[in-house]
Amino acid sequence: MKQKSWISIVFSFAAQCRLKIILSVLCAIISVIAGLVPYLSVYQIITQFIGGAPIMETVWMWCWIGLGAYALRFVFYGISTTLSHISAYTILENIRLSLAQRLMKAPLGTVLGESVGKLKNVLVDRVETIELPLAHMIPECISNLLLPIAVFIYLVCVDWRMALSMLITVPIAFVAYAMMMKNFNQQYADYMESNNYVNGVIVEYVEGIEVIKAFNQSSTSYEKFAHAVESFKDYTLKWYQSTWKLMNFGSAVLPSTFLGTLPVGLLLYYNGTLTPQDLVICLILSLGIVGPLMNFTTYVNEMKTVEYAVHDVDKLLSVSELPDEKTDVRLTHYDIHLQEVAFSYDQTQENNVLSHISLDIPEGKFTALVGPSGGGKSTIARLIARFWDVSDGSITIGGTDIRKIPLSQLADTVSFVTQDNFLFNCSIKENIRLGNPQASDEEVFAAAKAACCDEFILNLEHGYDTMAGDAGNRLSGGEKQRISIARMILKNSPIVILDEATAFTDQENEEKIQRSIAALTKGKTLLVIAHRLSTIKNADQIIVLKEGEVQASGTHQELLAENSLYRDMWNAHIGAKNWSAGSKEGR
Repeated sequence: MKQKSWISIVFSFAAQCRLKIILSVLCAIISVIAGLVPYLSVYQIITQFIGGAPIMETVWMWCWIGLGAYALRFVFYGISTTLSHISAYTILENIRLSLAQRLMKAPLGTVLGESVGKLKNVLVDRVETIELPLAHMIPECISNLLLPIAVFIYLVCVDWRMALSMLITVPIAFVAYAMMMKNFNQQYADYMESNNYVNGVIVEYVEGIEVIKAFNQSSTSYEKFAHAVESFKDYTLKWYQSTWKLMNFGSAVLPSTFLGTLPVGLLLYYNGTLTPQDLVICLILSLGIVGPLMNFTTYVNEMKTVEYAVHDVDKLLSVSELPDEKTDVRLTHYDIHLQEVAFSYDQTQENNVLSHISLDIPEGKFTALVGPSGGGKSTIARLIARFWDVSDGSITIGGTDIRKIPLSQLADTVSFVTQDNFLFNCSIKENIRLGNPQASDEEVFAAAKAACCDEFILNLEHGYDTMAGDAGNRLSGGEKQRISIARMILKNSPIVILDEATAFTDQENEEKIQRSIAALTKGKTLLVIAHRLSTIKNADQIIVLKEGEVQASGTHQELLAENSLYRDMWNAHIGAKNWSAGSKEGR
């Protein structure tokens, strides 16, 4: 598929503020025209003095016209840049909101497949880079191009040879820039790859610094961090060193318009074909285009950065969404059925995580998924919540394929609590209230008590109004887990999925949480994934998974009697539990 032009993408972004941008461009053009008037004023004043008997009223008139036009130029330039920046940051806001919405609607696997550093790069740095064309390139490039064109046309009217002599440095500088840009695309692609890598390493280092210190790996991890930063520096410096001579040469030659206009102008003057005032105004005008030309070359150098930024943002905005229905369906019951479900993260049959699994999770019953790590337990749970779509087969709730249920309705139907719990940097009360934004404070407190959170929350400095910190870093793993369970209790969905939801709870509170979950999920369809087999031995149905296939299903007693894998897992669990209890008694 042919890649879209980055310029067309920029204009598609700009469409939502079309009127402001058009006004910005018009103001920029008026500013350029006003900027030419002082040159005309200078020409008229010089003509008055060269004539031998200047009329001072005329001289002063042109002085005031020049000053007025100069002031007008800055007024319209200010209006232009204000409108373009308002448009730019409005568009950047909408792009970031669109990116966030797209990530929410994209399959979770697509999001998890990208590094945190790269996503941060796109959402923050790449989007910010788009400000350049929106706020500057569109209005200012037009004006910076218009001025040299207008000056060239004027010089053609004076003398076509002066017009051509003004451009004599352009092809020389162009050759230098062309040589410099010869391998630019490949070099910039390598630069961006290196930049994404170093961003990922930085994010990894900062997020993992607690683990690094805990395992005394600070020197090793810092070496990786320092090596990534140093490699990025070395690559960037090497790239600069390979281009700086040509870049400096081009930047020095391009604005040197006198190289052409001064000798040609003097020659024409001595030949009597150019008047003194025409010579002076040609020299002044040739100098007047230096600023716009240099600004334009600066934008040209930055265009590749903008191009990559625009394509990165557009690529993320174009990530395919999970198909979503618009109309809610009527669910009369909440049993779950998996029919010949196969799933692969890369959508290839060779790397299936699940292989044609069929199973029933009855409504109002307690079903547990157990098995060795990597068997597909969490994948099944996430497929039921439709974090991804199945590669083959189907999953139904109440007889309706979940792909036919609107995502918002499915999210209201299924409560999902994992062992990796994320809290936002707001109060603990508001973190719990995420389960039901309309819940009263009393309902929040009741859910917290049911999840055994109330006691530790009240011991905090500000109680329920205590800030959780970034990603909940002010709370322990077990505390965060109980907050997540309180959210689930407050949400009160008919289907509840717990993925190792009591992994971080201590033995003192585990039994309380198990009782509260059992009471509050009574009559609900409950699916629990657990490695602690003692927490699910009373399940109505236990399904044993291994390597993406169902090995056996039944009650705890039935599996102990009939399935060797489950029996071995149970014996290992009991042994570990007895060892843990014995070690505590010995202390």
